[in-house]
Amino acid sequence: MGHRAQAGELRGRALTRPGTIPAQHNGRAACLEHAAPFHDRNIHADPADTLETGTREGTLPEETGRLRRILLALLLLGIVGLAAELVLLEHTESVWQWVPLAALAVGFAGAVQVLVRPTRRALRFFQAVMVAFVAVGVLGLYLHLRGNLEFERENDPAVRGLDLLWRAMHGATPALAPGALAQLGLLGLACAFRHPALTRRTPIKETR
Repeated sequence: MGHRAQAGELRGRALTRPGTIPAQHNGRAACLEHAAPFHDRNIHADPADTLETGTREGTLPEETGRLRRILLALLLLGIVGLAAELVLLEHTESVWQWVPLAALAVGFAGAVQVLVRPTRRALRFFQAVMVAFVAVGVLGLYLHLRGNLEFERENDPAVRGLDLLWRAMHGATPALAPGALAQLGLLGLACAFRHPALTRRTPIKETR
């Protein structure tokens, strides 16, 4: 009877004592110390740890890979559409007018290369072409606006200031049309931003 009372007392202490879990071993009551701290640590886990775990398991790379492919598809569609529009407008009368067409052709090839085989070198070349897109777009804005300003001055030498600028913006040449090329360049740079291939020497395949 004395042994049974002692075992019961030990069980009661184990159940009421915080941070312990009772367990039976060889007919005696035992307490597993330090089990509760690990349990509490899992319960009160930091959300950042969960996010980090998701990254290691590949959840976030899968989502970013899908997003990059969508951006590349939009970029390719925009390049084809803008090139077709320039050809239909016969944007080939001077050397300067051939510049955006040449940039679009090189950009299309670079985007396809990134889509098929995203190596570090292909990504760097693609980024350089996208920066060229932005530069050519800004240059086109300047050339279009300057041409419209000169045309308006020839038609009405007395026009000045905001009135001249307003007429130039509504001129025969669409002043803001080259901005579409700059927009495509920014889209391409967003697609290549922190691409996994930029940190590796060998081509990779993103999770589909």
